[in-house]
Amino acid sequence: MDSVNDFLINKINLNSKDIVVVGVSAGPDSMALLYILKELRKKLGFKIVVAHVNHNVRKESYEEKEFLENYCMENDIIFESMIIKNYGDDNFHNEARNIRYKFYDELIHKYGANYLMTGHHGDDLMETILMRIVRGSTLSGYSGFSDIVDMKDYKIVRPLISVTKEELERFDKEKNIPYRIDRSNFKDKYTRNRYRMNVLPFLKKEDKMVHKKFLKFSKTLEETDVFLDKLTKLEMNNVYVNGIILVDEFKKCDIVIGKRIIDYIFNMLYKDDLIEIDDRHAFLVLKAINSKKASLSYNLPNDYLVVKEYNKVYFKKMIDDIMSYDIEINDMVNLPLGLTIKKVDSCDTDGNDVLRINSKDVILPLRVRTRREGDRMTIKNMNGTKKVSDILINSKIPFNKRDLWPIVVDASDKIIWIPKVKKSKYNRLKTDNCDIIFKCL
Repeated sequence: MDSVNDFLINKINLNSKDIVVVGVSAGPDSMALLYILKELRKKLGFKIVVAHVNHNVRKESYEEKEFLENYCMENDIIFESMIIKNYGDDNFHNEARNIRYKFYDELIHKYGANYLMTGHHGDDLMETILMRIVRGSTLSGYSGFSDIVDMKDYKIVRPLISVTKEELERFDKEKNIPYRIDRSNFKDKYTRNRYRMNVLPFLKKEDKMVHKKFLKFSKTLEETDVFLDKLTKLEMNNVYVNGIILVDEFKKCDIVIGKRIIDYIFNMLYKDDLIEIDDRHAFLVLKAINSKKASLSYNLPNDYLVVKEYNKVYFKKMIDDIMSYDIEINDMVNLPLGLTIKKVDSCDTDGNDVLRINSKDVILPLRVRTRREGDRMTIKNMNGTKKVSDILINSKIPFNKRDLWPIVVDASDKIIWIPKVKKSKYNRLKTDNCDIIFKCL
C-alpha cells in the first residue's frame, strides 16, 4: 500500500494538527483503510474518529458494531455510531447514503475535523462508472467519483481509489487485519452486485490493470468537466435570471453548455433527490425551450412542472395551481399527486394499478388527462357505461384529489383506464394476448 501512504503523506499532507473522520463498515476495505491510518498516526500524530452506521437490515449488523467498537477501544480510536431505525419509500441505497453522509457531516462539525475519508477503491470506481454509463448521466456523473472533494470547510478523501479489492484483501491477510463480511454484497438482486460479480471479472480477465484505465478515464472527464464548468457559469448569468430561463439567450449557447445549465438547475431543485432525474427530464426542458408553442408545461418528478410562457421557461412546484393536464404517454409519465405511469415489459399482478391492452383494440397514442364533465367509462365485466365522477366517489378518492386524478384515454378520447381505481372493458387478463402493459406507481 505504498501508493496509499504516499497519497496521504505527500498529496493530502497529513500532520499532527489534522482530525480525520473515517467511515468504517467493518468490512475488508474500510478496515484496511483504518489500519493504514492507524499506522500513519504513529508517525504523524493526527486524530482519528471512526464513524460507523448500522443500516439495520441484517442481524449481523449488531455484532459488527460491537466488533468495531472493541477494535477502536483497543487501539485508542474515538468511536461513534448510529442506527438507521426507519426508511421511507425512497431508493434504499440512495436513502441510506444520504443518512450516512449526514451523520458524517455532524461528526465533522462535532470534532472540528478537516477530513472525511472513506474506503472506496478502484473496483468501486469501475462499478460506478459502468452503472452510470448504462443508466445515463452527466459528464461529471460518468467520471464516477473523485479522490478529493472540496466541501468548503472540510475535504472528502478516498485514499484507496488507485487499488483494487483484491489488493486490499491481500493486504488484510498479510497484516492480519480483522474484518467482517456482509453477505448481502453477494446477492444479485442489487444492481451494483451484478456488475461486481459479472462484469468486472470479465474486464479484469481482459486486462489485469483495467482499473488504472478507468481511473485515467475518470480523471480525464473530471478535468474536462472543470473546464466546461467555468464556461457554463459565465453563460448561466446571462441565461438563467431570477429562476427563469431566457429562451432567446439560451438558444445562443452551444448545446453542450445549454445542457449543463439545465443540469445545474436540476441540482438546485432536487438536491438529495437528484437520483429521480435522468436524460428524459432534461429532454423535456429542451423540448419546452425549443417548442414553437407560446405556452405549455411538462411534468417532472416530485410534482415539479417545467412551464413555458412565450420566451421564458421556469420551474414550479405548486400542485394546487394545476387545474388540468393532458399528456401523451410514452415510456413513463410523472403526474401530480405523486403518481407515475410507467410502461413495463411484464407484470405478475393483475390489480387496478396495471393496464394490459391489445393495440388493435384502441387508437394510439394513449394520453393521460384530468377528468372532464360528462366523462363515462365502459367498465370491464359490466353492461353499459358509468360516470367517472361516480366511480371516483365509490372508490373513496378524496374530494380534493378527484379533479387531478389521472384518466387514461386513447387518441379518440375513449377512456381506457382510471389508474389504481377501475379498468375498462379494453383491459386484458394476464392470460390474454396483449402488446402494451402499463403500471401505475
